[in-house]
Amino acid sequence: MVECAARGTGTPCVGPATRRCGLCGAVSYCSPSHQIAHWGHHKEECGRLEQQMRDMDTLNDFPFTFSTEATFQVFAKELTRCSFLKKRGLHQTGLWKSECSCATSLASLDYSWRMDNWDLPSAMCPCTEPQHNLSSILSSWESYYKWRCLPLHSPVSFLLHLPLSMFYGIQLLGMGRAVSRMDDKLRIHYLGPEKELSQISVFGELRALFPNIQIHIDLIGPSIPLSRDGEQLVLDNYIRCSDMDCSCKLSMSTAENACNTNYSIVSLQLWKGLYHDRFKDITKESFPNYITAPNAGVAAYPGWVPTIELIKEIKVPAIFSDYCEEAANLAASCITSIFDAPLSLPIQLNPFRQPFVVEDGPLHLPCYSNCFLFGM
Repeated sequence: MVECAARGTGTPCVGPATRRCGLCGAVSYCSPSHQIAHWGHHKEECGRLEQQMRDMDTLNDFPFTFSTEATFQVFAKELTRCSFLKKRGLHQTGLWKSECSCATSLASLDYSWRMDNWDLPSAMCPCTEPQHNLSSILSSWESYYKWRCLPLHSPVSFLLHLPLSMFYGIQLLGMGRAVSRMDDKLRIHYLGPEKELSQISVFGELRALFPNIQIHIDLIGPSIPLSRDGEQLVLDNYIRCSDMDCSCKLSMSTAENACNTNYSIVSLQLWKGLYHDRFKDITKESFPNYITAPNAGVAAYPGWVPTIELIKEIKVPAIFSDYCEEAANLAASCITSIFDAPLSLPIQLNPFRQPFVVEDGPLHLPCYSNCFLFGM
């Protein structure tokens, strides 16, 4: 439920936030008095939010057959994530558990990633090597689905927004050609993982996106359980489908894979803590080529300041994302004040954002995981 925009700034709220700003329509208030009291702050953002509300159709534009369900109907509370997944037999199953709105907590999720299965037939998921290498830059979900020979009713984009957003960010930074020439590893520092910890195996799709490249990802964040600090994982296969006779069940050994010219693996290591606190430990093993922080919430958490100062110092390209344009604007303001320079990559809509609107966002704006990208 959208909260009163003036909540916590003065007198207590008198009820639910049912009164919306008549100009932008993006924020709500519990009473006329709270709306009047908050205007001194809101007038600075009102014009921006009004423009963002006009862009709603663009944010909701996806090529999938289920797009209306996953955007407008969820936003209007006609459907939920759970009802959407139940309809497809994916509710509370394996990889999909953390996508349910009824998930109890991240700490209670099963991390037995080695047993992950798409719970979908082979025709609906990328469970084997692609039929051909990429001949051009992927720029949309439609182009990815065409490359991977997937039908537009397959829901795998709900999970694959994680590796595809990472891949797209590397392309935006102009690192694509440099990566293809690497004879060592592409080393990525991934900041603030949460849901990702129960969806580790989706990063195996980077094997298809970066053939012949060995990829190492360090995932660093306070949400990593202490029991998993230092854990190392290797993804040398794609997630399997549910078809018993599919070729994905015929797992090749590492030695056999090594003979494949397109062979690559993705290795990962988990680090509990804040990036600036663990940086020296991590870089004993792995100095990054690229840093990413999905759905960072920079403006909401003061702990980001020393991390951004560190990124400035080490001069490693970094791309952050956030759920909506306003959050990205606030983050950009924080980052540019630290760098004393404009963003190297201006705020832009991510074509590989998760195609499922966030339920109960803080504003009336549609929000999506990995929705807007920006870089430094």
